[in-house]
Amino acid sequence: MERKQILKLVLVALFTALITAGAYIKIPVGPVPVSLCTFFVNLTASCLPLPLALATVLAYLFLGIIGLPVFTSGGGLAALMGPTGGYLVGYIPSALFGALVMKLLGKNIRIASFLSAVVSTAFFYVVGLPWLSLTLDLPLSGTLGAGLFPFIFGDVLKIIVATLVTPSVRSRVTELLECEE
Repeated sequence: MERKQILKLVLVALFTALITAGAYIKIPVGPVPVSLCTFFVNLTASCLPLPLALATVLAYLFLGIIGLPVFTSGGGLAALMGPTGGYLVGYIPSALFGALVMKLLGKNIRIASFLSAVVSTAFFYVVGLPWLSLTLDLPLSGTLGAGLFPFIFGDVLKIIVATLVTPSVRSRVTELLECEE
């Protein structure tokens, strides 16, 4: 295996580990805990090229599906099918579209990283809220109360921090990948 491929695998493993670590930094606030997973998914989308960002999220989900306790609720299919499952599945379009925003707008890194984090965060909710509603049989008000409102302040902070951190992390990742060409 050539050096560049190994470097890509290391980056995927590193960002997968960051998302996993984020699952252990959590505050229980109901059926969906506040965690740093979404911050690290945002960072993954804004710092890695699209194929690597997608591979990272898929690797994370795979590890959880096979039973490793990498999700905030543990691991296995039961964790994925529970109230947080939609948010987890939402990591896929979050990484995909967040990385796509970076690819399209990457010339202005601050604006691109901000929009990437906003788009990524939106997809957590687009997929997560309907899933939460279905799994817990909640009305709209209950769904928003359990799955959106408690997270808005934290998500705004995560978007700000991701916007501030992305330029330096992304430049280092780009430098590593380009020096290997």
